[in-house]
Amino acid sequence: MLTIHNLHKSYDHHPVLRGVNLDLPMGTIMALLGPSGCGKTTLLRVMAGLEQADRGEIFLGSERMDLLPAHQRDFGMMFQDYALFPHMDVASNVAFGLRMQGQPRAASTARVAEMLDLVGLADYGCRWVFDLSGGERQRVALARALAPRPRLLMLDEPLAALDRALRERLQEELRGILRQVGVTAIYVTHDQEEAFALADTVALLNAGRLEQAGSPEVIYRRPASLWAARFLGLRNVLPGSYLGAGRIATALGELSGEPLGQLTSGAPAVAVVAPDAARSE
Repeated sequence: MLTIHNLHKSYDHHPVLRGVNLDLPMGTIMALLGPSGCGKTTLLRVMAGLEQADRGEIFLGSERMDLLPAHQRDFGMMFQDYALFPHMDVASNVAFGLRMQGQPRAASTARVAEMLDLVGLADYGCRWVFDLSGGERQRVALARALAPRPRLLMLDEPLAALDRALRERLQEELRGILRQVGVTAIYVTHDQEEAFALADTVALLNAGRLEQAGSPEVIYRRPASLWAARFLGLRNVLPGSYLGAGRIATALGELSGEPLGQLTSGAPAVAVVAPDAARSE
């Protein structure tokens, strides 16, 4: 279990993370979803050890991770720009982390071949990075991140630079590869469709705070706040008065649904209606 407890981070006295708490079971894919400036990339960088939190704790199982430097955390990282080495061929890029671990040459060569086969680039080992397409570079970066068998894989909007059609195709491939390997992964994105397609769990961030965490189904069907509903594109918002038993009186008449939180009869309330959930009785 990856556990994040009360994580805070500020830049020049401006809070970026405000008491974030998260739990992630091993083998799970989590998407950090939110608008630009919500703190999702900062949270990822703090977890990776690339930034230092002002306070808070990060545990992997019983091991305290936030006290360790980045190179001792055994986390893999895949950046938006891939950060591949242009002076190395594909095989050397994939082997980089293995060399840093001091792996024997034979074991490293076998692992590189295994990873390139996994990402569908078995015959690309001798090619140069600048000869590859954007999608191929993305696959090489993924193979390099997975090769050292990280305990946790972090992906910072790795598909953002690709066109929509290619991005949608690679989403399916990426999820399949992560599932096949069984790695625990944290995926940063501002794209709701991407988060819902890839992740088992979505953590929704707003202004440095965790707004809600849950499965894509729960996040969409039961947004925890009006902000969450609007961010997810649920624009059918009707103010009214709560009548009890899941009923609310609105200007369009009485609606029924599942209330969130404790509401008392007569209290002001808001009905959020998902387009595919509305029906007449």
